[in-house]
Amino acid sequence: MRNREQLPLTVTWRMRPALTLTELLVIIAIIVVLIGLLLPAIQKVRAAAARTDCTNNLKQIGLAFHHYHDAQGVLPTGCSYRGGVDPYPHMSWCTRLLPFLEQEVLWKEAQHAFALEPSFLKNPPHTLLTFVLPIFTCPSDTRTRDQHPGSPALTSFLGVEGFDQSTRDGILYLDSRVHLADVRDGTSNTLLVGERPPSAKKNFGWWYAGWGQAQDGSGDMVLGVRERNVFASWLGADCPAGPYQFGPGRLDNQCDLFHFWSLHPGGAHFLYADGSVHFLSYSADAILPALSTRAGGEVVDVP
Repeated sequence: MRNREQLPLTVTWRMRPALTLTELLVIIAIIVVLIGLLLPAIQKVRAAAARTDCTNNLKQIGLAFHHYHDAQGVLPTGCSYRGGVDPYPHMSWCTRLLPFLEQEVLWKEAQHAFALEPSFLKNPPHTLLTFVLPIFTCPSDTRTRDQHPGSPALTSFLGVEGFDQSTRDGILYLDSRVHLADVRDGTSNTLLVGERPPSAKKNFGWWYAGWGQAQDGSGDMVLGVRERNVFASWLGADCPAGPYQFGPGRLDNQCDLFHFWSLHPGGAHFLYADGSVHFLSYSADAILPALSTRAGGEVVDVP
């Protein structure tokens, strides 16, 4: 038997033909189609996750409202002033909920800051003015999650003050002190908080404290469902007087600060006085005035 090493070796090389231009274009087209099919699916997943986060944030806020009511016997004021004698002038309901959102340290910091300096615009001591608190934000709007040195921190959620800033027939408004027993329309039929992204210029929608349109918090931390523009000159935009209605908005439109809306497709989330959270479509605008009042006596079919 011949040694294996002595066997002749035959090597056959076969040249693999290169892709033709047509084949390459077909492959590229297939990849583009697959990416086109995949991106909407990813966007839908992200949108669904953002909606879930918003819902969860509002549910936690709803629990905090009820814990506050249990402890104080009344719901927090929407924005405090009391003719200048309130120890926390222009503080928002968000800040007053801090102890009930496991943020006792921040609440003590806010108390200390107001004791040193009544003007919330002076930082320091009001360092919370620029402190981003994720629970008051919606991930759909990255502006609310970004922290810029010296810029006030923003919120996606505003208290419902009623029909507009003058009626004060809702639950959260200037110097409000509403008991749950005062909500005679039923807590499951009355809006407490709704979504509205901060204004395009970011000068409305501050969670810690704010003046609003007329030092009443309107447009900053509280809003009516038929809000009116009463101080157009300092808004930085030529906005109609209103009233404004629940409907889609744009991040680059300063005038959209006057109505509830969200970056979620088709509608926005609302927290009800019973602590439940509902996503209302823009088609529900007609019933929002009835849902916004605490004791209007309206009969409403909640969608």
